[in-house]
Amino acid sequence: MDYRLLGCSGTVVSAQTLGTMTFGKEADEATSFDIMTAFVEGGGNFFDTADVYTGGTSEEIIGRWLAEHPTEAEQVVLATKGRARTGDGPNDIGISHRHLRTALEKSLRRLGVEHVDLYQMHAWDALTPVEETLRFLDDAISAGKISYYGFSNYLGWQLTKAVHIAHAHGWARPVTLQPQYNLLVRDIEHEIVPAVQDAGMGLLPWSPLAGGWLTGKYKRDQEPTGATRLGENPQRGMEAWQKRNDDERTWRTIDEVRAIADAHGASLSQVALAWAAAQPAVTSVILGARTVEQLRDNMAAADLQLSEDELRRLDEVSAPQMDDYPYGPAGIKQRRRPLTKES
Repeated sequence: MDYRLLGCSGTVVSAQTLGTMTFGKEADEATSFDIMTAFVEGGGNFFDTADVYTGGTSEEIIGRWLAEHPTEAEQVVLATKGRARTGDGPNDIGISHRHLRTALEKSLRRLGVEHVDLYQMHAWDALTPVEETLRFLDDAISAGKISYYGFSNYLGWQLTKAVHIAHAHGWARPVTLQPQYNLLVRDIEHEIVPAVQDAGMGLLPWSPLAGGWLTGKYKRDQEPTGATRLGENPQRGMEAWQKRNDDERTWRTIDEVRAIADAHGASLSQVALAWAAAQPAVTSVILGARTVEQLRDNMAAADLQLSEDELRRLDEVSAPQMDDYPYGPAGIKQRRRPLTKES
C-alpha cells in the first residue's frame, strides 16, 4: 500500500480509501466488520462514510468496529460528511451553522468518537452563505471536533470561491474534494481538477469503477439482470445501462482496459483503479465493496504499475467528447502559450 498526504494537510493516508456506503445494506454488519478488518490488514488506514449512508447505520457499524478494535482504531483516519436531509424539518438539510452543528454531533455519537479527521460538505448549498459554513468549520477545528474539512461534488467555481473566502478571513482552508471520477466520467478535468490543483488540495475520487461498468461485468446490448446494482435496476441514476450501452466510447474504453488487464494478468477493476490513482492531484481512491473478496481484488490495484504508454492509451480511448470551445482543442490552445515564439 502506498501512502500520501491528505491533500494540503500533514496527515498521511493510504492511497486507497475504504468507502462504506454498502455497510448495513449491501453488506450486513458481520460482513462490514470483515471488510474493515481486511482493509486495515492490507495496509489501509482511511475510512470514508456519511451521515446518510443507510440512514446513519454505516456510521454506527464503523463505530462498533472501532470500539472492538481499539489498537487499529488509533491508526484509522476517519472521514464523514454532512449536508443531506436527515429529517422532515426545514432545517434538517443543508450546510447552515444550525444543521451542521446538529449533524456533526449526531455523527460523532454514531461513530463513538470525540472528533473526526475529515468532515466533508456532501454538496453545495445555494441557500447558505459560504461564510456561514466556513466559520462553522473553522470553529469546529478550534473546538477539536474535526481536524480538517473538505468538499464533495463541488464545481470548480464553488470550490475556488470557498478557498478565497477562507483565506480572506484567516480561516482554515479546505484540504480535499471528493468528486465522481473514473475512465467513463472525466469531465471534471476541464474545470474542477485545475481548481483543486490551484488550491493545493487533494482529490478523493468516488465511483472509480463507474458503478461496476469498468469491472467488465456488463455486456454490449445485453441488459443486465440478477444481483448487481444495474441488474436490480437497469435505469439506476447516472449509471443507467441504456445510456452507457449506446455510447461507443464506453465499449472502446472497456476493451482497452481489458487488453491491458490481460497483459498484466490483472482484473479490469485493478487497471481502472490504477489509472485513477495515477491521475494528477489524486490523494486516495475510494473503494466500495459488498464482500471481502471484492475488496481484496480492488486492493491489489495498489501493486499494479501501469506504464506511460498504457496510461496514454487509456487517456486517449476514454477522452471525453467536447465541443471545440471552450473545452475542446481551440479552448485548450487559448489557455496555453509558449514561453518563446520558437517554442
